[in-house]
Amino acid sequence: MKLVVGASLLLSGLLVNAAANCPSYTDYSSTPHEPYSTGRYRIPSMRPPLECRTFNTPTIEQAIFDVNSLISDPDWRQLFSNLFPNTLDTTVAWHNSNATEPYTFLVTGDITAQWIRDSTNQMLPYIPYISADDDLAKLVLGLVNMQAEELLGYPYGNAFQPPPRSGLTPAENGIAVDLSVDPPFDNRTVFEAKFELDSFASFFQISTAYWRATGDYQFMYSKSWSNAMATVLTTIRRLQEPTYNSRHQLNRPLVQYTRLTDSPTETQFGSGIGNPVRYTGMAKTLFRPSDDATIFPFLVPANAYLAVELSNLSYMLSSIGVYSEQADFAKKLATEIRQGVLQHGTTMHPKYGRVFAYETDGYGSTLVMDDANGPALLSLPYLGFVSTSDSTYQNTRRMILSPDDNPWYFTGMYIHGIGSPHTGFLKVWPMAVAMRGLTSTNKTEVKECLDQLKATTSGLGLMHESVNVNKPAEYTRSWFAWCNSLVSQLVFDALNRFPGII
Repeated sequence: MKLVVGASLLLSGLLVNAAANCPSYTDYSSTPHEPYSTGRYRIPSMRPPLECRTFNTPTIEQAIFDVNSLISDPDWRQLFSNLFPNTLDTTVAWHNSNATEPYTFLVTGDITAQWIRDSTNQMLPYIPYISADDDLAKLVLGLVNMQAEELLGYPYGNAFQPPPRSGLTPAENGIAVDLSVDPPFDNRTVFEAKFELDSFASFFQISTAYWRATGDYQFMYSKSWSNAMATVLTTIRRLQEPTYNSRHQLNRPLVQYTRLTDSPTETQFGSGIGNPVRYTGMAKTLFRPSDDATIFPFLVPANAYLAVELSNLSYMLSSIGVYSEQADFAKKLATEIRQGVLQHGTTMHPKYGRVFAYETDGYGSTLVMDDANGPALLSLPYLGFVSTSDSTYQNTRRMILSPDDNPWYFTGMYIHGIGSPHTGFLKVWPMAVAMRGLTSTNKTEVKECLDQLKATTSGLGLMHESVNVNKPAEYTRSWFAWCNSLVSQLVFDALNRFPGII
């Protein structure tokens, strides 16, 4: 049994459209539903009714059963049952399961738009299962194809509208008349044009992850994917350019973004091109993964992520024996960016020694902090850039997990962790708590992270975007699909490394 295309139920060859009778999940997720767990927190059951789920496969239902058999905590059994299938249950807005070239449009929450970064991360927990489930594999391949089409159409977009052929209504994005973006974009296909470097890395990650899991490489021969891949590589090279050329003249900017706003994070410095940079090997970006503007254009964790995924792309292309020129180019870019991060993306901290900076410009200016949204400095081992034992990472970890040294680390009565300028003061992102657990080698610390996550769902049994450290009921987003997926990964990881931890 499989649900496809906007909560339509495919059962014994009969297609029944149930969407009209299904509440929006924004509404559904705002109210707890029975049955409740028997544990201290009485976690509600937050999966929508079967006929209202946007994609269903027995493989994932069996995985839920298998994992829950390893969990003794009734609250966590219910919570995992809510979180792990959440992306499939609620965010597959459109899926054309065409056998030769499927497409998948995946939303991250209450906006009918697909973020490149979010959609990749939402799918990652399902990758281990796609080799044994053709329907699930097609869903992931559909996302690969969709992202390629989107980036080929406008490589500077971070979020995209549903394709017209999906029949979905484009989302209202409130774009003001005073927004100025160059190159211009079509609002009918691009939802938001805040250029974020992690979009490129995310596209490469989901592509290579699909290939590693299935061995299928036919998608690489499609014009859409091959042209998108080549376009992204060429764009990265251009993004390495300094602000000024050798004659001390302004290099022609590749992308610009400005708007009239009362929030400085919603526009960029320097008439939209960002603050000046020198050549470092790293690539510039206008916005962080939080959708906030960068202060210094070399966002270190995004470059670290990109270096890893360029290496993975090069390995995939070389292994298949296709696009040898692009394979070599990707490898060269990966080396240059990695060297740039290590040489220019670190700084000496008076208390912690050598640490990774969050942002830098190549002139010696650095921003010392971390943001909850990934890629982040906390996530560097998770991304595969360094090992958890790396001394610079460990110094950085101690720094960014200190309220005295990371201005965006908050502590309170109910939760402590990293927040973001995007959501303001005294709000911790459960995503950052989960990442702390995923990058910790200490069982006690991992258990502490799991306990905090369980205790701060505000009675709704789902992960929020952010939570007030002293008032858990004060949160942003009743459900945040990416975070639900990430916490699911933490559960898998914790049970594997520390059996019986929950």
